[in-house]
Amino acid sequence: MDHEVFDRVAVRRHRERAARTVNTVADVLRDAAERLLDRLDDTTTHFTQALDLGGRGVVAPLLAARGIHVVSADSAPAMAALHTSPVAADAEFLPFGPRSFDLIVASLSLHWINDLPGALIQLRHALRPGGLLLASMPALGTLGELRRALTETEAALTGGASPRVSPFADLRDCAALLQRAGFSLPVADVEELHLLYADPFALLRDLRAAGETNALRERNRRIPPRELFPAALAALPQQDGRISMTLRLAFMTGWA
Repeated sequence: MDHEVFDRVAVRRHRERAARTVNTVADVLRDAAERLLDRLDDTTTHFTQALDLGGRGVVAPLLAARGIHVVSADSAPAMAALHTSPVAADAEFLPFGPRSFDLIVASLSLHWINDLPGALIQLRHALRPGGLLLASMPALGTLGELRRALTETEAALTGGASPRVSPFADLRDCAALLQRAGFSLPVADVEELHLLYADPFALLRDLRAAGETNALRERNRRIPPRELFPAALAALPQQDGRISMTLRLAFMTGWA
């Protein structure tokens, strides 16, 4: 389809490869997941059956610790298999029947989806009446420092620039997406995580380890100029000799 922004085959391949390395970034993923699951403390509803969608091995244990039975789904079988009840499933084509779960948690797993409204509708159908969706995704501004540095450096080196960082949704769009998909009481808010790196290349290694490398359909398939990444990383803003990278996370809640 012409409107597809992301190469879903590449997304699955990156996540499959990252299953071997994702433990190296588990602290950041767990921090984001814990912030999302804090929303459970704001409700008196008792959840028993949860779907962990793309939780990369950190979400399922947190839910299990709350006494909730968890099924983990991921488009990459190896990533799904990081939990004891794995299902290889693409978020755009969920294999679960209506009313299968009373809780669905999608922690940082929806931002590589082409038809996000359609995926959210499928998630709502998989929830029982009164069920809850908790989702988070990078919001506009995430990796903004890296996006600017890569764009400006590539333009200076080659006279043009190809997209190397995924586009992210504006916070205002997130609650509207939930409402459009039929969720009740949709709420979206944002929190920022600031990461500091003494070694700028460690940022790129972490993105690769998490399965977050470029999967845009329009990405440049040619090998980039040798100077691109060293020069772009050198141009990143520094704080006490370390580069600072911002993750703006949109947290979304909606009821079925």
